[in-house]
Amino acid sequence: MKEQVKEITSRDVDFASWYTDVLKKADLVDYSSVKGSMIIRPYGYAIWENIMHLLDQEFKKTGHQNVQMPMFIPESLLNVEKEHVEGFAPEVAWVTHGGEEKLEERMCIRPTSEVLFCDHFKKIIKSYRDLPLLYNQWCTIVRWEKTTRPFLRSREILWQEGHTMHQTKEEAIEETLRMLKIYEEFQKKILALPVIVGKKTEKEKFAGAESTYTIEAMMYDGVALQNGTSHYFGQGFAKAFGIQFLTPDNQLEYPYQTSWGVTTRMIGAIIMTHGDDRGLILPPKIAPIKVHFIPIGNQEEVIHTLKDLKEELSSLGITSDMDLQEKTPGFKFAEAEVKGYPIRIELGPRDLEREVVTIVRRDTLEKIEVPIKEVVKVVPSLLEEIQQNLYNRALQRRNSMLYEASTYDEFQKIAKEQPGFIKINWCGSSACEDKIKEDTGLKSRCIVEEERADGDCVCCKKPGKYKIYFGKQY
Repeated sequence: MKEQVKEITSRDVDFASWYTDVLKKADLVDYSSVKGSMIIRPYGYAIWENIMHLLDQEFKKTGHQNVQMPMFIPESLLNVEKEHVEGFAPEVAWVTHGGEEKLEERMCIRPTSEVLFCDHFKKIIKSYRDLPLLYNQWCTIVRWEKTTRPFLRSREILWQEGHTMHQTKEEAIEETLRMLKIYEEFQKKILALPVIVGKKTEKEKFAGAESTYTIEAMMYDGVALQNGTSHYFGQGFAKAFGIQFLTPDNQLEYPYQTSWGVTTRMIGAIIMTHGDDRGLILPPKIAPIKVHFIPIGNQEEVIHTLKDLKEELSSLGITSDMDLQEKTPGFKFAEAEVKGYPIRIELGPRDLEREVVTIVRRDTLEKIEVPIKEVVKVVPSLLEEIQQNLYNRALQRRNSMLYEASTYDEFQKIAKEQPGFIKINWCGSSACEDKIKEDTGLKSRCIVEEERADGDCVCCKKPGKYKIYFGKQY
């Protein structure tokens, strides 16, 4: 029997081992000879392709254009914005030689592309008529992470990064929040992830940003995964790079900038939120294969019937495939569960005589007998039901691990005994943020902007300014 259908470590026994088992046995990734980097196999990359396609559509609806920037950044260019480079210095990978020759100036492999975009923007922005400038890039970045885990933290990362320039502060802030909303809706409606959205603290905001907004997902084990960010830069980078435009009244002004991005980390979030001890469970709206046909035996009429159903579903835009391996039905069922196909449809000679198929939902493993002539009518609504059920199930689990603490003793007790996020009143000081991390290992996740503090800071007992979530993170 193939490795991927052997027993998977229970997620309640060893969540880290469970995650690794699912990655390997679902054929999503393989480990490479390049330390800290992964090989994304075809099935894993197909999920990323769906993410790219769907998000790219949303970006283009809002007027963004795709571009491609260089991979290398000269050290002098990286150093133009001091706060930015200091934030990334520990993670930068440097190129010092070209062939046999030592470079006159070392270059880093981009950890992010703000400085490259700004260097370009300086050349092309001259007038208010050039604004807004709405760019996006799908690319690879490199960050020299000390501890890596496929999809979650890797030295080489697939991602997208949006970079925009605006005439006014109000336009830039609107863009920052608009892209945050696109990320939020995508993760809730397409990935079935019940994310929490909020603002990062001054300590945790992106290097060089005036403010950073974050998408925080909670995994099955109660640990946070930062699943996307949107940044408002103000005029900081524009001033550092000397980017100016002529206003309608012939005055020189610095434009206002934003940046926003998500990565393959979202695939890790899908796995760790929806998967179970049988393997992967993919939300139908992101699954590369939504329906998996399994003929029982190799009777020609059975296969022909399934091929007809496959074509009918294809005409509705529903992707499917058929397992024609010379393996036992039990093997095929187990493999389909490991791979997380939302629906599998089984048909054997006896079923054909009765003119029925068996439909199996991956989310519940419920088996439904459906007349062959009703399959094409049943499948679309069933996919919608599975999508919604996965979101509701994840939301219920997440909500069961959200806590509130009104005193520091209560906060420490919850942090020690319960996985999840803890919401508290906070004074806004980095000193309290640092103390909480030192005492409990929990980091600030996000400020809840729609709520106001209703008591004193749980840490220092000074008047509270914000409601904020703390939690462990990957």
